Amino acid sequence: MSSVIATATASAERTPTRPRPFRFALAGNPNSGKTTVFNALSGLRAHTANYPGTTVEQRLGRFHLDGEVVDVVDIPGLYDLKVSSEEERIALNVLTGANPKHPKPDAVVVVADATNLSRSLFLASQIIELKLPVIVALNMMDAAEEEGIEIDSAALQRELGCPVVPVVARTGRGVDNLRAALQRTIADSHDPHPATPAACETCGSCRFQSRYAWTDAVSSRCVRTTSPKTRLWTERLDRVFTHPVIGVLAFFGVMMGVFFLIFQIATIPMDLIDALFSGLGGWLANHMPESDLRSLVTQGIIGGVGGMLVFLPQICILFFCLSLLDDTGYLARAAFVMDRLMRRVGLSGKAFVPLLSAHACAIPAIMATRVIEDKRDRLVTILVAPLISCSARIPVYSMLAALLFSRDAWKASLVFTGAYSLGIISAILAALVFKRTIFKGETRALVLELPSYKIPSLKTAFLTMIDRASVFVRKAGTVILMISIILWALATYPKSDPPAAAVQMQQQAETLAAQGSTQQADESRASADRLISHGALANSAAGRLGHWIEPVIRPLGFDWQIGIGIVSSFAAREVIVSTLAVVYGVGEDVAKENPDSLYDSLRQATRTDGSKVFTTATCASLLVFYIFAMQCLATQVVTRRETGTWKWPIVQVVYMSLLAYTASLVVYQSLRAFGIG
Repeated sequence: MSSVIATATASAERTPTRPRPFRFALAGNPNSGKTTVFNALSGLRAHTANYPGTTVEQRLGRFHLDGEVVDVVDIPGLYDLKVSSEEERIALNVLTGANPKHPKPDAVVVVADATNLSRSLFLASQIIELKLPVIVALNMMDAAEEEGIEIDSAALQRELGCPVVPVVARTGRGVDNLRAALQRTIADSHDPHPATPAACETCGSCRFQSRYAWTDAVSSRCVRTTSPKTRLWTERLDRVFTHPVIGVLAFFGVMMGVFFLIFQIATIPMDLIDALFSGLGGWLANHMPESDLRSLVTQGIIGGVGGMLVFLPQICILFFCLSLLDDTGYLARAAFVMDRLMRRVGLSGKAFVPLLSAHACAIPAIMATRVIEDKRDRLVTILVAPLISCSARIPVYSMLAALLFSRDAWKASLVFTGAYSLGIISAILAALVFKRTIFKGETRALVLELPSYKIPSLKTAFLTMIDRASVFVRKAGTVILMISIILWALATYPKSDPPAAAVQMQQQAETLAAQGSTQQADESRASADRLISHGALANSAAGRLGHWIEPVIRPLGFDWQIGIGIVSSFAAREVIVSTLAVVYGVGEDVAKENPDSLYDSLRQATRTDGSKVFTTATCASLLVFYIFAMQCLATQVVTRRETGTWKWPIVQVVYMSLLAYTASLVVYQSLRAFGIG
């Protein structure tokens, strides 16, 4: 079948001048190191976008070769050109120019795995038959050498009829040679070459059998295997990492390490970001005249942007770690050992990492579902991921645990344990329900290639982290900012006159200041400010909405003041803590510096009839509500971006809100029935 590959350097009709930059596609099998090659060529000059009309991502890069601009498009990984998935259809459309929004590439670089040449040649032979100039980048040569695999690249080049460049993209070895081969292709592409037709024109299975036979024959002529250096280590490691029991324990150990980094290391930059935006807001508040504009800038814009960016360190650390684990070859083995457990709830093993990472934050967890090929399984994972208790719920859990068990740390810790356990159980049950109703059907069998172990590339992990972070900021940030401003407006308008008691306190403060009682004057002013903030919020649109929904939430044990907290925390659930501080006259700043003052005020809060607001039943009901309720705008935006429609975010909000309401109703009414107020 050698004539099938007759002229790889042949070109389709070319013109002497090019109205656009030279464009080549980067193709290859999954786990062939294609992304590492892409990063080695384009570096930070790359961006990610979706293919038009799809949720499949494309990575585009641009760099210069001898003064000429070169564009590279990284198409989805595939094993052959047989279309059986959306990713494969898109890849074929890019290579053939079938999509008018994507011009046909001027050349193709096929990234071949040097440790498994025969399989890579199958795809390479199909791409060569498209009559495009082809360069084969023989990647992971270092891994091949360690496995005792020797490849005669010159002989392989003669067999294929196209340039073959050995590279180790992870270290940069051979990348300059690949650039030089691209430069020669650019120069040659201006002159058309006649294409030699394929010799084999038989159909179906005959062509596939013939192609497989050809790839095996070429491999046997160009590859020589000596004594392996690393295969024994691979087998030893696989005995541990793919063991049905030890492998699961090892996976939990690895992921616990990742979450330790997310919770511990991310705390430092998260605190810095929070301090930066708080400081910026405070500085502007001190240097701008008191006005609605100042409030909009400091609370709506800076508060909204800061509330979004504070999650960025967690996203960066998670994707950096996942990239390292994927690059080593471990994640494929983790998915393999977890598949048996996940299939019991109708999901594949690949869903476990995203669901586990949701304990840090649902946003990177939803973004991490891209590793799940099956569309139904991916949607189910996206829909149930927010049920897993994330770090943003911790302030809410802390507040309610303190209200329930103020003097008993052991019982308070049980609140956290119960909340996290309830989140996990609900996510599992929700996945079962979705798989047996809306997404009914057999779970797709997990077919995995276990790549060889290798040392990960820090550069690739860093670039992946930067790419994921920039996508989050660009796509989610704009919508979050817009809705944050809307929520600010709801909490600010309509305006109301300050309460008479607050005016009296301000006058008293002026009198005390004139008498030299500075400390008492400051305390009086602070009390007046808290009273004014409370009154303004109560009379705002958000406050009126709290009054409006009170009949609906009263069966849950909530009054209109808690209703304001629920409404204001729609964008971020942790906002309820600062909102309640304002509503109950503590002050947001005081609550941050001394949480006990907030807890004491909440314990002492009473309704108009003199009954306590935060009883045991109310606290338990509110806890359950926030375990199940969505209350996270950023998650909604990311769900919209990942699914390509607002349909699924709406489904998310509706089912989680109904679940939260029902569960809170059952908890509150049951406790009241047993005499626990």
